[in-house]
Amino acid sequence: MAYDVPDLALNTLFGPLARAEDHLARLDERVQRSLVRDGWTERSHFADAAAALWLEGELVHSEDLVLHDAHMDIRTPTHELTRAHAVLRARRRIFAHKPDWALSRVGILILRGREGQSGDGSSAGLAGSRLDAATPAAGAEDAAGESLEDTDQEDALADELAEIDALLARSSRLLAGENLAPRAADSPEADTAGQGTNAREALPDSLGPLIRDLDWDEDQRLADWLAVVDKLRGENMPAVLAAAIAWEAWQDIEPLQHQHWLGTLLAAALLRELGKVGSHLFCLNAGLRIIPRERRRARDRTTRLLAVLNAFSEAAAAGLKEFDRLALAKTQMERRLRSRRKSSRLPALIDFVLARPVVSAGLIAAELKISQRAALDLVAELGIREVTGRGRYRAWGIV
Repeated sequence: MAYDVPDLALNTLFGPLARAEDHLARLDERVQRSLVRDGWTERSHFADAAAALWLEGELVHSEDLVLHDAHMDIRTPTHELTRAHAVLRARRRIFAHKPDWALSRVGILILRGREGQSGDGSSAGLAGSRLDAATPAAGAEDAAGESLEDTDQEDALADELAEIDALLARSSRLLAGENLAPRAADSPEADTAGQGTNAREALPDSLGPLIRDLDWDEDQRLADWLAVVDKLRGENMPAVLAAAIAWEAWQDIEPLQHQHWLGTLLAAALLRELGKVGSHLFCLNAGLRIIPRERRRARDRTTRLLAVLNAFSEAAAAGLKEFDRLALAKTQMERRLRSRRKSSRLPALIDFVLARPVVSAGLIAAELKISQRAALDLVAELGIREVTGRGRYRAWGIV
């Protein structure tokens, strides 16, 4: 599905583009020089992940996401929560790598969950290691079986074990990111014999029509979108406008069926690659959440581009306000450090509170490596506000 870079109505876009460029430059400078940079960056990951699910019509609470990220869920995680956590992990992974990593071939494959499809046979590495480990054991059993009397029970057990080994090998290839072709036969012998053939002849997204649309060629659509990004790089247009057009092209092409949220992260990564935002990964989802859906999904392309540019401005303005709030909270909490011992854990608690939307006694105890009773004492000394209004499973935060 080709996408043509539109002829831009520059007279209409100049004003919003200039405001967005100015706000992003101010935010990037503030992040680079601020003392609460690390805490603000970590909070932005949580906020943007929750906003990504909000854009899809799902509500994920930040406190649930924080607890799920720390493996301290107080209830069974929902499907929406696990998807928000996938966005959170993807943001952290993009930010941890070089600016040009996310839009590279390796970065795209990893972010899509297809690390093993590098074309060199590495996708079957996990399965191969499992099969290599199972082969000597099978040979030893055969050698020992020569000295024993073959019975019908042993043959039945061997068949069961062979079927289990085949299933484990197939599952290992799937977990390694390999797309498996449908099985040619139900017997374990046919599955084991056809492992190499199926691995080489597997078609993209062959997980069945109940999970994926078989006519949806994700690889071709993604190639078309990357071609648009390459064209934007070559035209040397402003970074914010290039990112806005990249996101508009992502919405039009829709490369991925089940990871549409990846488009906003890649647009933010393009901003970082072009050098406009170098200190953090921009929270585009948080800005799009503020813009009415009627503008984001308007029929006119210029209206949609204006909505994206306004989303950049709104997200940057919200980020600056959050900076002011965290800086004020840090100043107020640090007043309680006067005449404290150098071995006090309060400074570490302040940094941890600044880096999480909410904290619980269990989270504090695990982070600072202290008991929960000591964590409660530190919270009482710091004087942060309890935000849940409960007697049990309490949480605190900067509000």
